[in-house]
Amino acid sequence: MTTLFDHPDHSLYSNGMTFLRQPMVQNIADINADVVVLGLPFDMATSGRPGARLGPDAIRRASVHLAWEETKYPWTFKLFERLKVADAGDFTYPVGDAEYFTAKLEHAATGILSQGKTILGLGGDHFVTLPLLRAHAKRFGKMALVHFDAHTDTYSNGSRYDHGTMFYHAPKEGLIDVDHSIQIGIRTDFDQSKHEFAVIDAMAANDLSAQTIAEQILARVGDLPVYITFDIDCLDPAFAPGTGTPVCGGLSSDKVLKILRALKGINMIGMDVVEVSPSYDQSELTAIAAATIASELLHLWALKHKY
Repeated sequence: MTTLFDHPDHSLYSNGMTFLRQPMVQNIADINADVVVLGLPFDMATSGRPGARLGPDAIRRASVHLAWEETKYPWTFKLFERLKVADAGDFTYPVGDAEYFTAKLEHAATGILSQGKTILGLGGDHFVTLPLLRAHAKRFGKMALVHFDAHTDTYSNGSRYDHGTMFYHAPKEGLIDVDHSIQIGIRTDFDQSKHEFAVIDAMAANDLSAQTIAEQILARVGDLPVYITFDIDCLDPAFAPGTGTPVCGGLSSDKVLKILRALKGINMIGMDVVEVSPSYDQSELTAIAAATIASELLHLWALKHKY
């Protein structure tokens, strides 16, 4: 049986709770689901406060607050009548081995995608997106990236494993097409003279309507396959204090949810929500926000692929 639970250290970072109370699967070679939730308890690439390895657990626990609502307002359909979701638990790896994690996650994700499944990744620090993009590129070719974040993560400095460098490496590896990719919520320094991604920074995003932002996103990505990655620090710390690199002046949870709901028709082929660090959270604010965003992404996927 092919399983993610193949290392004795898994109990340090994972538990048996599932996202939105959906069925747990361990045999990833035979999954009866449209979307597979994969916890990624990794934070060895952080540059700020640690603890994102506990993010998947916190997001799952917070998701029980959402599970009672069969038709999630303001959506008009019951999500689990339209698609099947299975939770494959947390990806396991030898403690401290970033190289193993990176290679094996790419391999595991490649296997899931080869079955025609879609992955919803729950981080973990943002570095986890790079091996996921490598796996998705094998199946879909070059993709557009829609990236919600306070940081561009296009920095060339740092170690081999650094959560600020993924979108420096991804274009160079031919994984994403920067001419059709866009970043929303940016409010930290980057080299604007050399930056190829379109950017709607936080100041502009806070002034624009959600509908206008969504229209700009849709125009940018066109009909390319789209990977959506959501760093929870895109939200202002007032809405998401539990993260490793909080930056004031971010988006509200209301604005973000409205943007996502307005992306109807986007050709989303993969998604993740990352950088929840529960030890810095308050009253599950950040975890609930992350679980809600992940749920919205599932609704968005179902609207495109299952209508």
